[in-house]
Amino acid sequence: MHLLYLDDSGSAGNPTEEYLVLGGVSVFEAQADWITSELDKLAQSFGAANPHDLEFHASTIFSRRQPPWDGLSRDEARGAIKAVLQVLARSYDTARAFACAVHKKSFPDRDPMEMAFEELCNRFDRYLSRLRVAGDRQRGLVILDQSAHETTLQAMARQFRRLGTAWGVVRNLADTPLFIDSRASRVVQLADHVAYAVFRRYEHGDSQYFDVVASRFDSSDGVVHGLVHRQSIDPRCMCLACVTRRT
Repeated sequence: MHLLYLDDSGSAGNPTEEYLVLGGVSVFEAQADWITSELDKLAQSFGAANPHDLEFHASTIFSRRQPPWDGLSRDEARGAIKAVLQVLARSYDTARAFACAVHKKSFPDRDPMEMAFEELCNRFDRYLSRLRVAGDRQRGLVILDQSAHETTLQAMARQFRRLGTAWGVVRNLADTPLFIDSRASRVVQLADHVAYAVFRRYEHGDSQYFDVVASRFDSSDGVVHGLVHRQSIDPRCMCLACVTRRT
């Protein structure tokens, strides 16, 4: 089974932020153990009393307000975030990044989280369809960090399978989304970092984290399908998602 781990970055209700991002990583089920092992090794390098209890949360690392991150310099904290993202960058070829960045003011009457979730369910389903044509008949499961959106997103996923998204019926998901505590899953923590990297790219124009994993977004025939930029403010946006679709 292919597992799509997702987490969000930014807040739908924060008026000081332009974007909300939902993003993460798709891995084959057997690869989750490798990612967990690699992040456990990285946790040991930060001197925590119990490395297995150390959670990698990108915004917390960036702010350096909580231990052990408060003992890091600014450059060391940035390096820690990049080190987590490097686990994806050097992972198996079948590991794919997915993310949707929603410019909130472009869609004042829509819930940005629901928009992003619909986009990524569609993108993941199409990715699985391509694999199916190539002979990989495994289905997929979406796994998200626990949030206040749990009930709504589960209902949406059931609707996608029955009635479809704006782009068609979702056919390759095995079940409704699973919500888990990010502290219990290293792969959700990696998803958090992917979402944060995309958020920093669109919200602040800071691409140093995004660049680490840019090549891992799902793509086919020169089009980056795994990264979506939903906005109506710049018809000639030159970001990776927009420019490959126009081309």
